Amino acid sequence: MSTTVSPAPSSPGRPVPGLSRLAQGLLPVLYQHRLVATGQLHRLFTPNAPRPVYLRQQLKELRTAGLVDATTRRTSRLGRAELLWYITARGADAVAHDPTIPRRGYRISPQAAASQLQEHTLAVVDTGVAFVEWARRLGHECSPLDWEPEVAHRIRDGDSRGIDDAFMVPDAVLRYTHTTASGRRRMLSFFIEVDRATMQTTRLAAKLTAYARYQQYVPHGGGRGRRSIREAWRDHYPAFPRLLIVLTGASDRSLGNRVQDLRALAAADSRVGQLAAGVTTLQLLQETGPFAPVVTPLSGDPTPTDVFLAPSGGAPTS
Repeated sequence: MSTTVSPAPSSPGRPVPGLSRLAQGLLPVLYQHRLVATGQLHRLFTPNAPRPVYLRQQLKELRTAGLVDATTRRTSRLGRAELLWYITARGADAVAHDPTIPRRGYRISPQAAASQLQEHTLAVVDTGVAFVEWARRLGHECSPLDWEPEVAHRIRDGDSRGIDDAFMVPDAVLRYTHTTASGRRRMLSFFIEVDRATMQTTRLAAKLTAYARYQQYVPHGGGRGRRSIREAWRDHYPAFPRLLIVLTGASDRSLGNRVQDLRALAAADSRVGQLAAGVTTLQLLQETGPFAPVVTPLSGDPTPTDVFLAPSGGAPTS
């Protein structure tokens, strides 16, 4: 039986001897995304195979080699135990030799893999998978390594002991290259914030404020306390990323109320109102796609639109 494997962007630059091409691709994805379900890996790597037989075989070989391990999902939606995969210390060391893969200071432990944070981690992966799948359908570019979880962005000067106050940490930074019918390419960047309807409104308000602070943050320069002449984000992004809040984990009615709460929070803070920000649901993102009118802006007209994710706001790449 033939199996279609996703292209090479997810394959490490320095192959581990003895591993198949698919296994080589799985390692950096598990390293970067911490915890990924078998079904999610199937959608990313072998979407044309009716069943992930070959994928499971490769995961088993990686596990036998001590490069990855698995835990059981605490709440299975399939009516049976679902395996969640993560890279081991040995596997992470193997990936760390590849200069093309961003270094991750965090190493997931078996205890963390089995913790109550599973569902949030998997929801972030589901969001990235939705972008990959729609890029595949539309002829755009978004690979399994084009979103990076929990990238810290400093939002004030001084020491970092109060990380909640010193840094803004989105659930993921996602990059997506949109290509028009005429061949014009635009690179889009997104701050992804996943809300499973478990976050308190006050915490949501603090997170929105942190994004607004990062947009305006100008750090002090290197000498004599002089201030830099531009915002910190310009050192990392060609344009300030759009904030996409993805809701899941509750009924449609509850999620609809959540949208209204988010718009009220944005209206209460003029700095948040300046963000290019919108909210959608994971279900809409998966079923309809990011370029359909599924995003409700946080400010202004509440009509769901595709303008928020349209390529006109991105940075041209060609």
